[in-house]
Amino acid sequence: MTEPKIVWFRRDLRLSDQAALTAAAQVGPIIPVYILDDETPKHRKMGAASRWWLHQSLDRLDAQLRQKGARLVLRRGEVATVLTEIVKSTGAREIHALHHYEPWWRNAEKGVRKAIGQDADLILHDGNYLLPPGTLKTGSGGEYKIYTPFWKSLRERMPPAASVPAPELLEPPTDWPESDELDGWNLLPAQPNWATGFETDWTPGEQGAHDNLDDFISKATQYDEGRNLPSEELVSRLSPHLHFGEISPAAIWNRLAGEGSKVEIYLKELVWRDYAQNVIHQFPQYGSESYREKFRQFPWREIASDEVRRDFDAWCHGRTGYPIVDAGMRELWATGWMHNRVRMIAASFLIKHLLIDWREGEQWFWDTLVDADYASNTVNWQWVSGTGVDSNMFVRIMAPLTQSEKFNAGDYIRKWVPELAELDDPYVHDPEEHGCKPANYPSKIIGHKAARARALDAYAVVK
Repeated sequence: MTEPKIVWFRRDLRLSDQAALTAAAQVGPIIPVYILDDETPKHRKMGAASRWWLHQSLDRLDAQLRQKGARLVLRRGEVATVLTEIVKSTGAREIHALHHYEPWWRNAEKGVRKAIGQDADLILHDGNYLLPPGTLKTGSGGEYKIYTPFWKSLRERMPPAASVPAPELLEPPTDWPESDELDGWNLLPAQPNWATGFETDWTPGEQGAHDNLDDFISKATQYDEGRNLPSEELVSRLSPHLHFGEISPAAIWNRLAGEGSKVEIYLKELVWRDYAQNVIHQFPQYGSESYREKFRQFPWREIASDEVRRDFDAWCHGRTGYPIVDAGMRELWATGWMHNRVRMIAASFLIKHLLIDWREGEQWFWDTLVDADYASNTVNWQWVSGTGVDSNMFVRIMAPLTQSEKFNAGDYIRKWVPELAELDDPYVHDPEEHGCKPANYPSKIIGHKAARARALDAYAVVK
């Protein structure tokens, strides 16, 4: 009998458009494997919200595989060690997987090859991005650092190939290797279960991803305006599905292509995900170091001080006195997600109003977002902070109260900040200024004018 092929799943938890699965399934029995490796990423191991999503997604992936005659083998430990053990116990000669570009996964892939030696081959396929990072080159032969020319270059290579359906049947091996029980990984919160809002808000898994896409198709032509309106449900909410690879970006592109130029803004957002991967492909430490050298000496307020810690905690838990910021942070806590416009406002507030290092906010998002993605998260934070390779200028300081009114965030605030639920527009955007702040809602922790002046003074130090 042909020896089995291992399919090593990571952030590619789908059966369609899954090049590693397709290749392995064509030549004999397969052993699908997912390894929970908290050692290789070190401080970048998945946060609590991502672990909730992972549990649901793995459960659904296993159910899909069983319908096709296979199952998902679960193991916990360092990937090179675990994969070597499975190779030796099963006689597998090939490990198929999709390329991953986070610095720890690139190191892990080297480690796997070294560990398995001559016993097996690690065969990596493309499929997590529209184009593999590093594919597009500038006229001088380098990789793109600026988004706009990157978008134009990638756009010329589109559309992607047509989606590949999931295999009809999967041939199982003669003997299955041992597998952990998913519940034994304790990925779900308990005592208390802070994820009750997640359970009503999300359906992880490949089917949930395609259902979300089906829903978005009907309103995709409104995305240009809708992406800025947190009170409206006009965004795709596909980001966690994309992050966990439950749907391919190629499938999304091809579904939207028929809508013409009206959806180009959304396609640009999809390409931003590719762009972010290209940034970390060039600068692996982007998540821990400001790209612009002068900002490495920026006089951030010290998070260790009691005052700054209180400010940071107020931001984390939506108690800043700025309704649009507080609504976003409470939505994040309740659902593991935040509207994109509000993410920018909340991030800008932490960085420029509170003068707290962008890395503190990025780490909070890493733990609390169900779509916490190393590339997208860090590139977006460095864009807001003005420290990135292609970023907003630091001196462009968002006025959260103005943004709230401009983008009609009243209903969004009333939903997520119940203390303000009885206030009409325009009072709900700034109840303190209008003299109608409820007693149980906090005062502003700093005024906008004072915060702006302090931020510009700090910037002058490195200017």
